[in-house]
Amino acid sequence: MDTSESSSTEPATGLTAEPATPRPGWRRWAMDTRPLRIPAYRRLWSSTVVTSVGSQLTAVAVPKQIYDITHSSAWVGYASLAGLVPMVVFALWGGAVADTVDRRKLLLVTNTGIAVTSVLFWAQAATGLDSVVVLMVLLALQQAFFGLNSPARSASIARLVPAEELPAANALGSTVMQTGLVAGPLLAGVLIPVIGLPELYLIDALALCVTVWAVFRLPALPPLGEGPARRAGVREITAGFRYIAGHKVLLLSFLADIVAMVFGMPRALFPQLAAQTYAPWGEGLALGVLFAGIPVGAVLGGLFSGVFSRARRHGWMVIWAVVGWGAAIAGFGLSGNLWPAVAFLAAAGVADMISMVFRGAILLSAATDEMRGRMQGVFTVVVAGGPRLADVLHGTAGAVFGPRAAVAGGGVLVVVLMLALAAAIPALRRYRI
Repeated sequence: MDTSESSSTEPATGLTAEPATPRPGWRRWAMDTRPLRIPAYRRLWSSTVVTSVGSQLTAVAVPKQIYDITHSSAWVGYASLAGLVPMVVFALWGGAVADTVDRRKLLLVTNTGIAVTSVLFWAQAATGLDSVVVLMVLLALQQAFFGLNSPARSASIARLVPAEELPAANALGSTVMQTGLVAGPLLAGVLIPVIGLPELYLIDALALCVTVWAVFRLPALPPLGEGPARRAGVREITAGFRYIAGHKVLLLSFLADIVAMVFGMPRALFPQLAAQTYAPWGEGLALGVLFAGIPVGAVLGGLFSGVFSRARRHGWMVIWAVVGWGAAIAGFGLSGNLWPAVAFLAAAGVADMISMVFRGAILLSAATDEMRGRMQGVFTVVVAGGPRLADVLHGTAGAVFGPRAAVAGGGVLVVVLMLALAAAIPALRRYRI
């Protein structure tokens, strides 16, 4: 591995990568599925296929139920905050925990906890409890379990597949999750009038049983190396941040995502754009396709990820992906016609998929195994927090400058900031495997 700074990366449980020989015809463009030949990774990925849709059923059902009870969008926003705070806290702590224990056991406990929470969601809805407080408490509990689960799940991938196949593995996982973001809400919209809200929670709980079984069949994933028992306290969490600060390529991978999401995620302005700029096409239609544009592009990027997943210059792939995201968002802001605007959003989704694939690969390959959990904990917080900060920034800028100017200006700012970071700090440019 050729990097701009020293980093010791051990083999993934002794696995060696299949030679990256060119594939004939159209297959060279298609998704690289080599990681699925590894039984352990295949089990983990297969469980994601099921739960990516199921989790979105609950993600739709909770705000829908809160709105039905309160008839207030403000309460829906408060519930989102109630879920964000424990997720952030437990993701940071969960990353430290994932570096101290057998990650398989941690995944078993946390996935079981999420499944039990889904059953409790079903029980309160089925009994007609109609309590916003209970819903917010359950949501906070669910997100706490998710915060503990996500770092361990992501960090485990580097122990299941060879380093050369990490981009392909990330593309496989990200494509499934993005597909769930599209299919889950659509399925929820179809099912709610037919079976009702309680059954959405129950479907999610049943899907999570598949995940628990898949994790149960994984190999043990204890901490590597020998030495005194590790702890998972404030000191260890702080050590994770010091580790990031001391490894510029890791720091830049986080900064790249922050720049892209905070300055370039315009979803807070979609309702205003649908009601004003794209009103001639129908406000409802415009709003739906605007929200679907980025996920659909990300899915397409994943399906054709064979185009880029074998690239070895991971740093440059992140840089150009973020620049491409910013340029596409700027193009979206300048588009007065709905369909070119959606095309730009889809292009942004493709760029976002490429960025996710290689930022994830960098986090797993540039960090040692004893730090991967904490890196994934910070990654979870950045991914969840960046778009929420963007909602505030874009909402404010849209009110001052108008929605299209705010979106276009944000896209241009992403391009400028990313190129400036790449020019000022060469670590990301030099990083490759």
